[in-house]
Amino acid sequence: MKAMILDEPREPMVLREVETPQPGEGQVQIRVYACGVCRTDLHVVDGELSEPVLPLIPGHQIVGRISALGPGVSEFQIGERVGVPWLGYSCGECFYCRNDQENLCEKARYTGYQIHGGFAEFTVADERFCFPIPESYPDLQAAPLLCAGLIGYRSYRMTDRAQKLGFYGFGAAAHILIQLARWEGREIYAFVREGDDKGAEFARNLGATWAGYSGERPPVQLDAAIIFAPVGSLVPASLKAIRPGGVVVCAGIYMSEIPAFSYDLLWMERQLRSVANLTRRDGEEFLALAPEVPVQTEVHPYSLDRANEALDDLRAGRFDGAAVVTVKS
Repeated sequence: MKAMILDEPREPMVLREVETPQPGEGQVQIRVYACGVCRTDLHVVDGELSEPVLPLIPGHQIVGRISALGPGVSEFQIGERVGVPWLGYSCGECFYCRNDQENLCEKARYTGYQIHGGFAEFTVADERFCFPIPESYPDLQAAPLLCAGLIGYRSYRMTDRAQKLGFYGFGAAAHILIQLARWEGREIYAFVREGDDKGAEFARNLGATWAGYSGERPPVQLDAAIIFAPVGSLVPASLKAIRPGGVVVCAGIYMSEIPAFSYDLLWMERQLRSVANLTRRDGEEFLALAPEVPVQTEVHPYSLDRANEALDDLRAGRFDGAAVVTVKS
């Protein structure tokens, strides 16, 4: 099969012919149709996440159809369409797994990081970490739901009943979550990088009450904020923007260094918390909810051999919405 291979961090991926993977116990083989491009892929390729299994096939928002079953598979049949997210394995036995926190499992492995991912014609996945994809979503539109959607949804749930909600960084996750938030009657205040007037307009077109630059103060005090951009300086900025008792949720798996800030920004029971990965419950809930809204994804397709270009364009902020690598039409 053809696959994009990462040999070393900070080097471009290389398109190669490699052996097609075969499913083992409890695994399914998937013919990949599309794979979303995520900022976490950038952190892997750029060496900011330091424990990849190399050489590696990146990509962790996989949509495809099951093409073979390994021994012991009971949940799926050949031909079913499934999605594969970032969390690709947890032990099922540790304290975290037994207490509905499998996203914190110390033995967890991740798709496109320690497990070969979806920038390839075929992949294999643990059947426990595959989700049926709602039929209302074409392959390209479904792919961003599997990370931007799922980890965004987990972050969104942590804001509880916030009515005035800030999104710092308006990319793939924010453009999905604003649709859910507006459907639930919440106000969204969008923050984009300095000079990104196109991004601000994109947010307003999706229903943002207000859109401005990340260094600006919103016109109202926010009940909560989600930081999607991996920029540590946004932590004190967002704490300044929320009311007493509000919460700031850091949604990224990686973030640059957070500058020191005075205690008064955290005072009055403001909260600062992080999101780590996702659980299968997040996937089941969100993929059932998305068609009800219905969530629509704006995607920019790239062929498999252009996956490096997709990452470069994401890094430079050259598109709104989400990039998706198309593998099979």
